Amino acid sequence: MSEIRIVFMGTPDFAVASLSSILEAGYNVVGVITAPDRPAGRGRKVQESAVKKFAKDKGLKLLQPTNLKDKSFLEDLEALNPTIQVVVAFRMLPKAVWDLPKLGTFNLHASLLPQYRGAAPINWAIINNEPKTGVSTFFLDEKIDTGAMILQKEVNIDTEETVGELHDKLMDLGAHLVVETLILIEKGNVTPTPQPLNLVLKEAPKLTKENTKINWNDSLDKIYNLIRGLNPYPAAWSYFFNGKKDEKVKIYQCKKENYDHNLENGSILIEDKKLKVAVKDGYLIIEELQLPGKRKMDVKSLLNGYVFLKEAKFF
Repeated sequence: MSEIRIVFMGTPDFAVASLSSILEAGYNVVGVITAPDRPAGRGRKVQESAVKKFAKDKGLKLLQPTNLKDKSFLEDLEALNPTIQVVVAFRMLPKAVWDLPKLGTFNLHASLLPQYRGAAPINWAIINNEPKTGVSTFFLDEKIDTGAMILQKEVNIDTEETVGELHDKLMDLGAHLVVETLILIEKGNVTPTPQPLNLVLKEAPKLTKENTKINWNDSLDKIYNLIRGLNPYPAAWSYFFNGKKDEKVKIYQCKKENYDHNLENGSILIEDKKLKVAVKDGYLIIEELQLPGKRKMDVKSLLNGYVFLKEAKFF
């Protein structure tokens, strides 16, 4: 087993893959930092993070601070005596935390930095119809995702790929890159590269109600890319009218069809057991959606019993 002492910080499934790879490579993980348990779901039942569940199963020491600047947490962290800290899908760290280990603290980010700094890089790469993306490791500094880079690996994005599929691809790629980064650091072979300052950058801001709503006046390609860039989470959404009241509908799986028509944007056409929504340069063919209070369902099943009125539309 390696003599370096690793503290790992992460929360979701994306981080679990990296922690698992670190352990499989024989490294000594002396502690795991993850988010506090929080209520989630319709029943607001308290949930443990994916990283916590994994760490408990492996018998690793766990810390779940609510305040990363809290004196008692910093004392607990110092007591772990980490040689290096690895951060994957966690939160911004104060200098007192990231500057603690003698070999530094590095982060895995799911983009080809410096592009797509921010909270949702995987989503925005697809929403913006990028042909490729990747994963990067870099040493932390005072700002978000700006530190000197260590390693990068890139991957192509398929034109029909959803964010869920790309997430899993980058999760595995990133797990391998984390181990490669640890090997370089342990051997003293790291030459960090400052991120370039003269590029026009594309950001990856947090996903909100506003930037996940479908604008039916956009182009067919833009709407299609937004939907696949938010499938399965958090899902693109639209208001829907079908003769009663406006409802909020989530749209998941879809296809696109270029076609000249005279229909109003957002209007609905049921044809050959397909649900088509008119946009200015064709039809968006919805294959999977979720109505308010209902489970996600495929459109073929929906059309068996749901009636779309003549004036039905998305807006």
